[in-house]
Amino acid sequence: MIKNIKKNTTFLSIAILIFFKFNLSNAIEKPDFSELAEELIPSVVSVSVMIAANDTVSQPRSPQAPQFPPGSPFEDFFKDFFERRGAPPRGMPPPRQKRNQSAMGSGFIIDKKGLIVTNNHVIANASSITVVLHDGTSLQAKLLGSDAKTDLALLKVETKIKLKTVKWGDSDEIKVGNWAMAIGNPFGLVNTVTVGIVSARARDINAGPFDDFIQTDASINRGNSGGPLFNLNGDVIGVNTAIYSPSGGSVGIGFAIPSALAQNIVQQLEDHGRTIRGWLGVRIQTVTDDLASSLGLEKAYGALVASSIPNSPAEKAGIKAGDIILNFNGKDVTEMRKLPRFVAETEVNKEVSIVVWRNEKKKTLKVSIAEMKEDKKIMAKKEADKKTTLKEADISELNIRVSQITNDIRLRQNIPEDITGLLITRVEQNSDAERKGIRPGDIIQEVNQTSVSSIEKFRSIIKTLNGKKKGVLLLVNRQGNINFVALKLN
Repeated sequence: MIKNIKKNTTFLSIAILIFFKFNLSNAIEKPDFSELAEELIPSVVSVSVMIAANDTVSQPRSPQAPQFPPGSPFEDFFKDFFERRGAPPRGMPPPRQKRNQSAMGSGFIIDKKGLIVTNNHVIANASSITVVLHDGTSLQAKLLGSDAKTDLALLKVETKIKLKTVKWGDSDEIKVGNWAMAIGNPFGLVNTVTVGIVSARARDINAGPFDDFIQTDASINRGNSGGPLFNLNGDVIGVNTAIYSPSGGSVGIGFAIPSALAQNIVQQLEDHGRTIRGWLGVRIQTVTDDLASSLGLEKAYGALVASSIPNSPAEKAGIKAGDIILNFNGKDVTEMRKLPRFVAETEVNKEVSIVVWRNEKKKTLKVSIAEMKEDKKIMAKKEADKKTTLKEADISELNIRVSQITNDIRLRQNIPEDITGLLITRVEQNSDAERKGIRPGDIIQEVNQTSVSSIEKFRSIIKTLNGKKKGVLLLVNRQGNINFVALKLN
């Protein structure tokens, strides 16, 4: 009797599982993409470029190629792309014969006038650009403008053929889990359609200062670059640009420039042939928990100003090193990397409000945004404090040893004349300073937002903190890279 009950129970369980499995499969049944694909394919083109022999020899690796950290799978992906355009593999001598090279990507038509969007890295250094329509028609294309920072380019073709266009969608409205369709020419296989979902938003892959990528698992490979990513309405929500791939092939992790960013850049390329970006003139860094605590902020939030560039809008508005920018023009700066995009998208000469955290209080400043100059190279000039006596000393409270920067040290260490402060000569092992990345050769320029160029002054500041605060805020210069570091006091 007991055995029969067990058998019946087992049978019932299996039946329930089958029922739920059947209903679940029906609930998540994929939509039919055939009609959408048929409608959109004519708007996607193949972009073929020729690289002149002179470019091949003189530029073994295009300066327009996206830069990624060493060892990154992205680096391998783009290395392969540019090597196929004529550059020799790393460690190999350049080719003896000068030969023209070709490369291929994708693009999409946004206007019946013949305007076509693609990636900058697809057309960089091209001596000629050919666009092939879905029906095989080849057209010569003219480059209207390109932007390396966002990896976008705008082409134009002249034809009497009635072109099929697409319209921009709103990438800000997409949600993780939404369906997405990619169309392009991977490996030269024209009119290839792949589908997937939006896997993530606002991805930063270290491709540029305005990274805000849509991640998708729709299959993207070499040749898809510059092609569109669609939503189910057939609107372009992104421009396919990169993949994460240890092997070079698709592993289901692709990245697209969101339409909210791309549309604005493309419009500027059409209107001006270049991008016009707002410029604030600050060097910023991420606000860590330690830095937030040192500056009296409840949580890590905003963008920490490491320095303001002389004669910049920031300096004129009174923005100082140590300020944390919390809000820019009514937009909350929830994390550091949002600020460059907010500023860049701001109209030049427009006056905006900036909320900063200073001396444990909020302060509102007015600033007039200037135009970003691509070749702007401005170095901060600082006054040297010449009243020094000690040459070198241990700062036991921080487990470091510092030295006065003498003329001899400047020569040996190649320290510019305008850099003042104290040189770190030793960092104790397993100390908080070592764990925070402090190392010999770094220069301490400020202690708790006060300039220091003498050991006496450094010690006096530390002395006033003992028993009052648990940490100290250092402004550290490492070969021109300036960052704040919060260290615990012993």
